[in-house]
Amino acid sequence: QVQLAESGGGLVQSGGSLRLSCAASGSIFTIYAMAWGRQAPGKQRELVARISSGGITNYADSVKGRFTISRDNAKNMVYLQMISPKPEDTAVYYCNAENELATGYDYWGQGTQVTVSS
Repeated sequence: QVQLAESGGGLVQSGGSLRLSCAASGSIFTIYAMAWGRQAPGKQRELVARISSGGITNYADSVKGRFTISRDNAKNMVYLQMISPKPEDTAVYYCNAENELATGYDYWGQGTQVTVSS
């Protein structure tokens, strides 16, 4: 079992910056791929960034070049740096952990609201 706690959300102006943090606990952090997903009102949840246990990153086209995901294995933390966010990035952002050694072990945090004003 993995517990995930997001923080850092809030109101940011378009063109500004914001960093989201996710603290993980309860299991061996280094065997998990970590990701950030988001869900806007009336829309399905979508993955926007993922980092494997080995540090390989992938991004949704909508955020590529603007968002950066990183992890600190020593602190059991994962981050999402948002540069030049746009109003369409407004959503609840969720942290995700996926066990890379066993299927079916996939966890989500409670989410943190990000609102981008124009």
